[in-house]
Amino acid sequence: MFRPQIKVVDCTIRDGGLTNDSHFALEMVQAVYRAICAAGVDYVELGYRNSKKLFPPTEFGPWRFCDEDMLRKVTDGVDPNGTKIAVMQDAHKAVAEDVLPADESVVDMIRVATYVKDVDKAIHLARNATDKGYECTINIMAISVEGSHFLDEALQQMEEETDALAVYVVDSFGALYSEEVHELVAKFKKHLKTKEVGVHFHNNQQLAFANTIEGIIKDANFVDGTLYGLGRGAGNCPLELLLSFLKNPKFNLMPVLETIGHTILPLRREIDWGYHIPYMVTGMLNQHPLAAMKWMKCDQKHEFVTFYNEITDDLE
Repeated sequence: MFRPQIKVVDCTIRDGGLTNDSHFALEMVQAVYRAICAAGVDYVELGYRNSKKLFPPTEFGPWRFCDEDMLRKVTDGVDPNGTKIAVMQDAHKAVAEDVLPADESVVDMIRVATYVKDVDKAIHLARNATDKGYECTINIMAISVEGSHFLDEALQQMEEETDALAVYVVDSFGALYSEEVHELVAKFKKHLKTKEVGVHFHNNQQLAFANTIEGIIKDANFVDGTLYGLGRGAGNCPLELLLSFLKNPKFNLMPVLETIGHTILPLRREIDWGYHIPYMVTGMLNQHPLAAMKWMKCDQKHEFVTFYNEITDDLE
């Protein structure tokens, strides 16, 4: 059923940039931005605002840094139609000084991504963002391996020490099943009395869309998707499925479908994302997908038994 509190974040450029070190052409990013605005999506995440000292600009594309001049090349002359712009800062790969005051930026929201062990760094960046006038979320990565009591402590700190709009359950490994989604959203809601819960899923086991629905059922009100699921490894919850499910009359699916056909699918010639057996293996074993991503680039990428044996041997 339609629930007006739900906010949708498109992560196509940010998460998709993990497939090619953020080397998207300006024209491609412009096309995605226009489509998301025309579709009436609440937020569009145009990349990272991470440190150039940690990410050499000679190796990474402009969407790993989201300099203001590049963002303005994307947004100038486009009717945002209510869509707000987001960028992400990794707690362990970003500095507060790279964020301008909000009145000097086209960015509306800073999304801080963190592991539980880096909670203090995340809180520092989140407070910097809100102090400078931005909306903010905190996204707890690799949540499928963050089940210790330290997670409870981190959530309580985020509740007490930040003005974040939402704190996210992020299934970085694509390992979660519906029961675990229910448990995690309930845990987040237990600690986050003044904040929404968000969900961001990867599709290693073909569950990104289903698990997003499960999060919504349990009252998660910030939800992420990408065009045709474009994202690191197995990709993400497809935005087109999510918009269709939500039944919000403000969403217009046609610009999304057109851009998938004309802008996203042609990327298949250069980028191979989506469900593949190596990603399934790392997902079901609750392992980081880096090994699968590396395997997918080798000559024996279809030797699935060999990959499975190598992965499980490493776990012994």
